[in-house]
Amino acid sequence: MKRILITGAAGFLGSHLCDRFIKEGFHVIAMDNLITGDLKNIEHLFKLEQFEYYHHDVTKFVHVPGKLDYILHFASPASPIDYLKIPIQTLKVGALGTHNLLGLAKEKGARILIASTSEIYGDPLVHPQTEEYYGNVNTIGPRGVYDEAKRFQESITMAYHRFHGVETRIVRIFNTYGPRMRLNDGRVIPAFMGQALRGEDLTVFGDGSQTRSFCYVDDEIEGIYRLLMSDYTLPVNIGNPHEITISDFAEEIIKLTGTEQKVIYKDLPKDDPMQRQPDITKAKEILGWEPKVGREEGMRKTFEYFKTLSNDELEKTEHRDFSERNKK
Repeated sequence: MKRILITGAAGFLGSHLCDRFIKEGFHVIAMDNLITGDLKNIEHLFKLEQFEYYHHDVTKFVHVPGKLDYILHFASPASPIDYLKIPIQTLKVGALGTHNLLGLAKEKGARILIASTSEIYGDPLVHPQTEEYYGNVNTIGPRGVYDEAKRFQESITMAYHRFHGVETRIVRIFNTYGPRMRLNDGRVIPAFMGQALRGEDLTVFGDGSQTRSFCYVDDEIEGIYRLLMSDYTLPVNIGNPHEITISDFAEEIIKLTGTEQKVIYKDLPKDDPMQRQPDITKAKEILGWEPKVGREEGMRKTFEYFKTLSNDELEKTEHRDFSERNKK
């Protein structure tokens, strides 16, 4: 049985990856320090013999006994609320955490896939964004802690590949949504759906003309799986190229939820990207991958999930208590 380590395993994407690799017959070793993850996302797997969980911070030395065939590094805050609240940890998990896991991959002779992001493109001057575009990032702006953590992560990954011969893969993830997303984490979809379920007006930042491209989680996981199993070592965009303005998307949410809220507008946060649309030519040609789930179907499934949450969960404005011990 192949053994795979998944970091950030109790998070949104991490937990879906655990499900996928269990389904594929792997022994899954899940690792998370639960700063932004939640054990309820993976508790259904605890009873399985081929699943084990370690509460651990990957910015500290990582040891996994026995053989290891694959590593998926998905440990990182991924929402603006999180990485603006814990900026140092965001930088450390991108730098120290990635360094530790690349060292583990080298030691074990394991193939490692690093989760990068469309944020490495910053507020792009090229549209849609191809993997060859170097980006337009404000290194000292508030979002720089996340953007630069991911950019460094890509650099050290390629250094380990070229200098040490480690088998590496890099996925650049665009906006992804689906069940197990956290409400009120600062991202567009859970923010809108949480507001709709609470009967609040939907908040759009800026004039709403900025665009996003949303990929359903099942499609994203399939793309990640295919990339891990491929022979391609350079970054690959995995996302849905169907673009929509935030204003139009807010109207779609109001229609989906059957509510009568208004859309209200607030100032645009600093360095918020105006356009997000992946060029997925490489994913199509190299992996034979493209998204299958339309936005209407995916949003319906996601809304059904959010409707199952308790009133207490709906009322929370933040998911985690970031205590002093988490700010080191």
